[in-house]
Amino acid sequence: MKKITIDNIETTFKNERNVLEVARNLGIELPTFCYQPELSIFGSCRMCLVEVEGRGILPACSTVPWEGMVIQTNTSQIRSIRKMILEMMLASHDQQCTICPKSENCRLQSFAKQHGVDEVRFQSFKPEAEKDFSSLAITRDQTKCVLCGNCVRMCDEIQSVDALKFSFRGAKAKVGTFLDKGIGFEECIGCAQCVKVCPVGALNERHNIKEVWNAVYDKNKTVVVQISPAARVTLGELFGKDAGTRVTGKIITALKRMGFDKVFDTCFAADFTVVEEGNEFLARKKKGENLPLFTSCCPGWVKFAEQNFPDLVGNLSSAKSPQQMLGSMIKDRLTTDMKIKREDLVVVALMPCTAKKFEAAREELSVNGNPDVDFVLTTNELALMIKERGLDFNKLTESELDEPFGLSTGAGIIFGSSGGVSEAVLRYAAETLEKGSTPDLKKLRADKDLKITEIKLGGETLRLGAVSGLKNARKLIEDVKSSKTKLDIIEVMACPGGCVNGGGQPRATVNKAVSKKRAGGLYNNDKVLSERISSNNPGLKKIYADMGEKKAHNLLHTHHQHRQKNKNEGYVIDETPGEKSLHLDICFGASCLKNGGQELYLGVMKHLRENNLVEKTEFKATYCMKICTKGPVLRVNGKQLEKCSVDMAIAEIKKAK
Repeated sequence: MKKITIDNIETTFKNERNVLEVARNLGIELPTFCYQPELSIFGSCRMCLVEVEGRGILPACSTVPWEGMVIQTNTSQIRSIRKMILEMMLASHDQQCTICPKSENCRLQSFAKQHGVDEVRFQSFKPEAEKDFSSLAITRDQTKCVLCGNCVRMCDEIQSVDALKFSFRGAKAKVGTFLDKGIGFEECIGCAQCVKVCPVGALNERHNIKEVWNAVYDKNKTVVVQISPAARVTLGELFGKDAGTRVTGKIITALKRMGFDKVFDTCFAADFTVVEEGNEFLARKKKGENLPLFTSCCPGWVKFAEQNFPDLVGNLSSAKSPQQMLGSMIKDRLTTDMKIKREDLVVVALMPCTAKKFEAAREELSVNGNPDVDFVLTTNELALMIKERGLDFNKLTESELDEPFGLSTGAGIIFGSSGGVSEAVLRYAAETLEKGSTPDLKKLRADKDLKITEIKLGGETLRLGAVSGLKNARKLIEDVKSSKTKLDIIEVMACPGGCVNGGGQPRATVNKAVSKKRAGGLYNNDKVLSERISSNNPGLKKIYADMGEKKAHNLLHTHHQHRQKNKNEGYVIDETPGEKSLHLDICFGASCLKNGGQELYLGVMKHLRENNLVEKTEFKATYCMKICTKGPVLRVNGKQLEKCSVDMAIAEIKKAK
């Protein structure tokens, strides 16, 4: 332990990576926009400046503490600097704070109030930028960005998606997408982890509140809602309760008061997912085909896999996610029981996840254009609707879920935590293989971002991996593909810690301790239930008997496919004027770039310039030609060249001339 003095208080430190963390341990909260403990240190906002004896003014986030340091965090000069930084940010910021989705949860707003900013002395120069509504999951507003870089680092360092990047320099610097297109046309998976670390209103969830209210008020519609496991242990945080507090009964009462006709339990469908995935795994294991089995409950992960690992799409479980299973069962059962048309039955899903909005809109998860799930509300959206309705959440009595989709087992409840799906499936597999002798499966619970566990079932040793955060998933998949790691089942959740830390959850923090408390709430709920193995759910048995095997498969399974990263047909790289007789299309997808796509492009451009062909050539960059294993790929006047080299390209260009 080493000694340090902060604001005349002597304290100790050990392994803290910077002065900022030492100060926080002492109860001194320094303001910062760009610092996130789980991300790399960026040091761009300069709000956390401190005065170090003998060294002057330094940023606390990027200053490593040393023995004997003497620090002042709140001198007159430092306060003046912080106030000036805030005024400069406000001068280039859209100040329509009252109608901003992040109002009252905005750091710029709270820091300005904290530091007594009552006027902006600098000329306003709000950047001109249209709001980006191209994504079903998130919205972007560049006029509110403070260039903290949190979203860029989150998308790169935690998720390895790289949908957001910095572009330009100096006063023109901004956070943008490839070729400045809408993020909905990018490889964004909709996880909204970028939204959680955005300190202002530049990134927000895409809301469906208006559409849901319209459906509730429509007398010709029957509106039902399903509640996910993760939402029931987090909504309370937005009404002053501790993380992990289960408020299911109050949520049901609130939804009924708001006008929903029926309230069902997503965990009921999670039991079906367990049985379907369990049977699928046992069948694959017996045949030795398409292993490891990847779980398919997380839509962010599924889209990521479809975009980045097309050769592994066959390894994804064909079972629908619980949200979509319940949506398909509701529309199949209630339209008959209530004698109403499918289009007059509206299914709303209360989810912790913004990627669920994209999932609900997938064409294959609909019948004749009518989706199985019509709208997805996040935990945050429901809290806003409860407040809008004027309900005092904490004073609400508790109500029960409606039948026939209201009864679940503990296995369905734990789906919301990383490791929970694996444990639920293995409970079922153990019951099936061990004939009633269920081993202790608690060791499957993911207490870190990647956990690999061995367990013996039915005379065999199974190896399971539970991973959260897509960068961790990418590394694990690469190890599996290279045979460094051998696994039977891999559970992937896009959000670190699982659904309890989804992009639609309370934004207070991206904090492992909070995620652990939320997961604890799910496991505590699991403990008190009489049935903890999915196949023992009596409601599940009855519906299986009613549906029959063929109908059950149609309702509960889907298919996956290689998904193009970018929806656009391509972008013209060189826009030189002139009539074009040579048309080139090059794939700039991740696999093609990794296999030499950039070198191919540079080599072709060099040939075009040396032979005065630039003005005669239209050169387009595309994201994906859906043949990632044969990259790099170049088309010359429509002819496709796979595993293309510069020499191959030049030879074909000469023929085309």
